[in-house]
Amino acid sequence: MKQGLTKAVIGVMAALAMTNAGAADMPPPAGAKPMRMGFVCPLTGPSADIGNSARLGVELAVKEINEVGGFLGRRIEIVARDDKSSPDEGRKAATELVTTQKVDFTVGFCNTGVAMKALDVFQDRRQLLMIPVATGSALTDRYPPASSFIFRMAPSDTIEAALLVDDITKRGFTKVAIFADRTAYGDGGLRDVEGLLAEHRLKPAYVARFDVGAKSLLAQMQEAKAAGAEAIVGYAMGPEFAVMAQSRADAKLNAALYGPWTLSLRSVGEQAPQAVEGAIMAQTIVGDMSNERRLSFIMRLKRHAGAQPIGSLMAAAQSYDAVQMMMRAVFQAKGDVSGEALKRALENPDRQYQGVVTTHEAPFSAQDHDAFTRNMVWLGVWRKGEVRFYRTEDQKRAGFIRRKDSTAWWD
Repeated sequence: MKQGLTKAVIGVMAALAMTNAGAADMPPPAGAKPMRMGFVCPLTGPSADIGNSARLGVELAVKEINEVGGFLGRRIEIVARDDKSSPDEGRKAATELVTTQKVDFTVGFCNTGVAMKALDVFQDRRQLLMIPVATGSALTDRYPPASSFIFRMAPSDTIEAALLVDDITKRGFTKVAIFADRTAYGDGGLRDVEGLLAEHRLKPAYVARFDVGAKSLLAQMQEAKAAGAEAIVGYAMGPEFAVMAQSRADAKLNAALYGPWTLSLRSVGEQAPQAVEGAIMAQTIVGDMSNERRLSFIMRLKRHAGAQPIGSLMAAAQSYDAVQMMMRAVFQAKGDVSGEALKRALENPDRQYQGVVTTHEAPFSAQDHDAFTRNMVWLGVWRKGEVRFYRTEDQKRAGFIRRKDSTAWWD
């Protein structure tokens, strides 16, 4: 195992070195100032477990890039801001990064509502924003891709909801309850699930809305039980999902619990370990120890994190890939970090990117700024305190290249 892990690390570093070497014929940049990358996510507040996981992934990627020379000898510098899960703070941070700090590009946002309020800061100034975590479907729909400077390295809520509803209907459940928090994230998830159920000629048997920070949902679970709910689809952050799972158990409601990727957060398993057993969620990456490249990343991430908890492997991995993808674009653009140049490079990649989440052959185009399609997302399940593959056959498929396909279920 140690020898295999060493080979995987060497492979990652070699790939980075080749990217740097491939640009050796470019003229050296004027001066030796670092390239400045903005980063904004919640580092404190209710979504801090997600934001700090994203931060760890970003830091690891920048560390590895700098170890092989950065961009032609220019180190990459992270200019980080804490949006505190607040839309107002997020907009303030975005404005500061773009107008005062004058970063070259930004990787950021973990919460849909926070990102939505800040999108125009980047779009109006034609600066590239790569979203590594936030999944709200509206984020990449706000502007037409042909003119948009907003890209995303995370699956949209619509994709995740489709995966969940597909499994629900395959299992023959017809009475579905929806539990959504009162945020833009909950609003979007509720719309997506209702729309997808309608395609199967189903209506929600029960809908509950609740505030962030809710301490109990027992009354709502009892109402869902009275409505005959066979499955529950939740849209919330980790602490609220833990409350949801525990309230379901307290109500003795024997209904399958489903959710988007936030159901996999470490805080859910810690706060409701028994109640969350068997809960199913959408995932782009599962901690598969049999995949050498993925294992190598997880080990490197844990070493970098030290005593810091990793609240979300998915947030960390997607953020790592987002930074690496941006640096590929910088090299392809020959160091031109204008929004127009980076946009062209991302939309017309000159090679595939072998990431830790998956190998992206052509993640973006002038018509599509979402890196994931429905066939690139898995179902995970809580089993004995860990998130595992829901289907055993998916574990074998996870190592394959997952090509974008807007129509096919599997590649």
